[in-house]
Amino acid sequence: MSQGRVVKVSGPLVIAEGMKEADMFDVVRVSEQGLIGEIIEMRGDRASIQVYEETAGLAPGAPVVSTGAQLSVELGPGLIETIYDGIQRPLEEIRKVAGPNIARGISVPSLNREKKWEFVPVAKVGDKVQAGDIIGTVQETIVVQQKIMVPYGISGTIADIKAGSFTVEETVCVVKKDNGEDVNLTMMQKWPVRKGRPYKEKMVPEQPLVTGQRVIDTLFPISKGGVAAVPGPFGSGKTVVQHQLAKWADAEIVVYIGCGERGNEMTDVLMEFPELKDPRTGESLMKRTVLIANTSDMPVAAREASIYTGITIAEYFRDMGYSVALMADSTSRWAEALREMSGRLEEMPGEEGYPAYLASRLAQFYERAGRVISLGSEGREGALSAIGAVSPPGGDISEPVSQATLRIVKVFWALDAQLAYKRHFPAINWLNSYSLYADRLGSWFNENVAKEWTDIRSEAIRLLQEEAELNEIVQLVGVDSLSVGDRLKLEATRSIREDYLHQNAFHDIDTYTSLNKQYKLLTLIMKYYHDGIDALKEGAEFKAIENLPVRERIGRFKYTEESKVSETFENIRKQIETEISALTAGKEVE
Repeated sequence: MSQGRVVKVSGPLVIAEGMKEADMFDVVRVSEQGLIGEIIEMRGDRASIQVYEETAGLAPGAPVVSTGAQLSVELGPGLIETIYDGIQRPLEEIRKVAGPNIARGISVPSLNREKKWEFVPVAKVGDKVQAGDIIGTVQETIVVQQKIMVPYGISGTIADIKAGSFTVEETVCVVKKDNGEDVNLTMMQKWPVRKGRPYKEKMVPEQPLVTGQRVIDTLFPISKGGVAAVPGPFGSGKTVVQHQLAKWADAEIVVYIGCGERGNEMTDVLMEFPELKDPRTGESLMKRTVLIANTSDMPVAAREASIYTGITIAEYFRDMGYSVALMADSTSRWAEALREMSGRLEEMPGEEGYPAYLASRLAQFYERAGRVISLGSEGREGALSAIGAVSPPGGDISEPVSQATLRIVKVFWALDAQLAYKRHFPAINWLNSYSLYADRLGSWFNENVAKEWTDIRSEAIRLLQEEAELNEIVQLVGVDSLSVGDRLKLEATRSIREDYLHQNAFHDIDTYTSLNKQYKLLTLIMKYYHDGIDALKEGAEFKAIENLPVRERIGRFKYTEESKVSETFENIRKQIETEISALTAGKEVE
């Protein structure tokens, strides 16, 4: 242990001397109150410490003691359903001890030390085990079975293994290492947050993370193990998009990080998530969720640590073989915390005052996502998908955080304030957004949904782009100057926008659309357009095609229950053919 004393206090930054025995990123305790801090810079025997608690009243001369360990999280039974702050302190337990406000220097274990969990061994005495191997399971919630793994760096033969109820600190297994040393394993392990958990192999992302949101799944899909950014101004629906993804995405575990968001927004999350019914299981969504609540009024340094805490917990579940979706809301607040600490360290500022290492820190975070083969002899496959919200000031995505994020992520869902004002939700702008996974995932969609999936998607995107060009002409010279073919194209794209891309998150049926239903709805819109073009060539009136009664049924198809999708689709398809052919037949008679 290294012990020094405070020589300077600058908000959350504390300078201590006499710390030459300490190392970078060591956790320290500051003053007699034992405030938690982390060393972020060393100069000779002077350590710069970011303190994760309020430093008011701290004075030079106060003692600083290094623990000799890095900032780590406790991983084991008890994570699911718990609400933590940025450094993995359970907020509910703190409330029981200290009341509604977090007291300084309070120390509460991250995992409950008294609760007993039913440990069911899956390995037996004499088995050879290595890091990552599963030795037993714990049914943590009704929907999540936690797999107890051999910690990293340990291998050998199981000398003893128990069954029954144990706390996270009690020994459940004894492993005899190759050198003859016995190692006691508990259900809990620790891992430093700034270091990615190891894996055997990183795999190519080839499967989509199905979200049930049409604009995402069809136009801008994200893969399992992929990374996405959701930038947008205030009020454009970032938080609702992330709520929808948390609820409906094809992931078994959800880790939600409220990083520097307004307290009332986090309150909404904390109130809503327990009440949301998980469509996969029928239970509360909290039964497979870990929440990290770090609001804007909490100490700024803890905001910087919160996303590392969250992604380390997510990696732990990924190593069990689960598909994990991580939501970070928002990385802009995290970057502001970086900027504040960098300014107090008197580092040379980069663009807009952000530190020069902003882009590399963002990359370190997002690169921890991926689809991997976990450590262990059985080679489990797990996926960690990271979706980060970005809140650019004034909605200007040319600012440094948005631009640095765009260079890293492969999916960009650009939220548009104008669409939000028009009540078009999700307000994802189809002209500015993109997905670099789309081509690779196309073969999966063609095989598992419909072989025409990529063709119909490409045509929808092309029509939307052509609509933007036609609208410029319309604004200059009016809609009457367009050919009837172009006017029909505008009608088809209006149907794509209003009937397909617009989705009601609060409607029981429309809130989620299966891939099969998405394909069929888009097929109906395209069939109306293609058959309409053919009818125009045969002399049908544009007004008659525009006002076909079937268009109302196409628009209402998205409210069809899943069990009736195929039958309704066939009925509408036949109605399109009947009504279009009636128009052309009428022309021939005349």
